[in-house]
Amino acid sequence: MKKQAICPKNGPETKGPYSPAMVYGDLVFVSGQGPVDPQTGKFINGDVVEQFRASVKNVEIILKASGSSLANVLKVTLYLADMNDFQKVNEVYREYFGPAFPARTTIQAGRLPFDIKVEVDVVAHR
Repeated sequence: MKKQAICPKNGPETKGPYSPAMVYGDLVFVSGQGPVDPQTGKFINGDVVEQFRASVKNVEIILKASGSSLANVLKVTLYLADMNDFQKVNEVYREYFGPAFPARTTIQAGRLPFDIKVEVDVVAHR
């Protein structure tokens, strides 16, 4: 098998030397996505729920370009700047993932890059 970098033209531009996603066989590994507006490249400065929604939208764009979708997510890693936001994000998380929820790890990351409140990465199949 050969690995393939996925860089969707309608997705958020990376902020460093990494691919938005890598595909290997039927697996899709999506890099951590934050609340970036893919059209402007600017960060969304809303509350944690607004930032989470924008982050998941970016994951969704990348998964689609990879031949996958949110329904095919196997594992989610959720990074929060403040664990006090856990419940707020959990309520919205249910809208995107389920009813068979993926495996998940949630980490309080302290200060995230660019002072965002949330970042999401996933592993999915296609």
